[in-house]
Amino acid sequence: MRRMTPRSAEKKLAVVSRICNQFATTLDVEQVLHDSLRQVLEVMDVEAGLVFRLNKGAGKLELVAYDGVSEEFARGVDKLRIGEGLNGWVAQNGKPLVVKDASADPRLTREVVRKEGIKSLLIVPMKCVNEVKGTIGIASREYREFDEEDKGFLTTVGNEICVCSENARLYREQTAVTEQLRNSERNYRELFESAHDAIWIHDLKGNILAANEAAARLIGFGTEEIPDELLGYDSEKAFGEPLPLNVKSFLSEEGLSLAREVRDKLLHGEAVAQPYEQRILRRDGSLATVMLTTNLVSRDGEPKAFQNIARDITKEREMQENMRLYIQQITRAQEEERSRIARELHDSTAQELIALLHQVEGLLRDKEKLPPSEAKALRKVYEQIKGVLQGVRYFGRDLRPSILDDLGLRAALEWLVEQLQAEHNVECDFRVLGEERRLSAEAEVMIFRIVQEAIRNIGKHSRASKAEITVKFEPRETAITVADNGVGFQLSESVGDLTRAGKLGLAGMQERARLLGGSLSVQSEPGKGTTIVVKVPV
Repeated sequence: MRRMTPRSAEKKLAVVSRICNQFATTLDVEQVLHDSLRQVLEVMDVEAGLVFRLNKGAGKLELVAYDGVSEEFARGVDKLRIGEGLNGWVAQNGKPLVVKDASADPRLTREVVRKEGIKSLLIVPMKCVNEVKGTIGIASREYREFDEEDKGFLTTVGNEICVCSENARLYREQTAVTEQLRNSERNYRELFESAHDAIWIHDLKGNILAANEAAARLIGFGTEEIPDELLGYDSEKAFGEPLPLNVKSFLSEEGLSLAREVRDKLLHGEAVAQPYEQRILRRDGSLATVMLTTNLVSRDGEPKAFQNIARDITKEREMQENMRLYIQQITRAQEEERSRIARELHDSTAQELIALLHQVEGLLRDKEKLPPSEAKALRKVYEQIKGVLQGVRYFGRDLRPSILDDLGLRAALEWLVEQLQAEHNVECDFRVLGEERRLSAEAEVMIFRIVQEAIRNIGKHSRASKAEITVKFEPRETAITVADNGVGFQLSESVGDLTRAGKLGLAGMQERARLLGGSLSVQSEPGKGTTIVVKVPV
């Protein structure tokens, strides 16, 4: 048995030391593996060596470094399955393997080993924390005895390579993550500072930690007035000393109440409908309306702050309010014109038709003086005038039923139910729930028009046999439901889609509900009927 001399032991220790130093000074793991393998071959006086890394997910050994063998051999032994061949056996069992004659070993599975002329082999597992991460082997084309000292040295080298490679990998990953975080923070800072939307971060007490220029302008600072300490974002400073500004300074009592509600929900992990509408009190005392998104910012699992992103919609809301008032005036003018025309029809046209009927009746009473053919023609004229009078009355009734002005909404809705049953033979139930009360004249007219249009749709399009109208008076709102068991229809996604699809009636109903500050929802599917729900605040 060969004995290790002090000089050879010194050389081997120097190799291990150089390998560790190389891993510590470079991130090029592949180059270090090749250099390390070359040093091992030199100090152990053998011709060839191989280093395999275990790909646990694929269940294979990948050749990552080799020396002293042909390219054909390297390609031939790459991607060994765990348990396959000699290196696969070592990876599977985690034990060193000495082979005196590889060409005659029954575990050999790839012919390239025999072609390469490999005879003696020493293969050891490379381990980290007692887990096999790969194998390292040395080979000779002549018969060679490998003793325990050889196994011990190669095992030490393999384990050092394994540990250093793993440390290098972890360092690279950590460096990459750190760089990603820096890039992410740099991108966020640029976005934060240049965003058109207002962004600010405040701590759990409402103290501002960071804000962008858009937020300063939203609060009411002029370009020359914005304090330097108010602007900018830095991840280290953003959660340090708060700026001399608190959200209380630009939120009304109502806004603060809403902010506290959102804060409590986020701190307790509850869902918050976002974005939500909030009112900002500017420095000059005016109010701005914003659509606000608020998110909880945590560090190390502890809530630290809230990030807010606000879009100023003050002008949009003013335009919507102006449009609402404009439409409200148009609707009021339409109702007044309807009332005027209905009165004209009742007081003038209908009365004249009645007078004409009386005249024809007088002529018909003297029918003995009329030839039979003329009497018959006059009777036909009488019936035509009677029919026109009935049509004028129906028309005037639809324009503005006097029952709505005289007896109120409930009576007018009951009258609509009677008309649905009489004119379209649709059985209809009418129910009133809650403590009944009169609404404003405008609200009653709007609700009447909505229900009138819904009933008209039932009679004309639904092919329903049954319908139901429910009026529910609640403390803060009045809800009206109109449902039928008709053919239903495919719902559109928006009011614009309703208009384009020709469903102008539904679009008008929805607009009337909005004019009252309420909402209208429609539920319908082909073959499953339709339900319309109108909710109007008190």
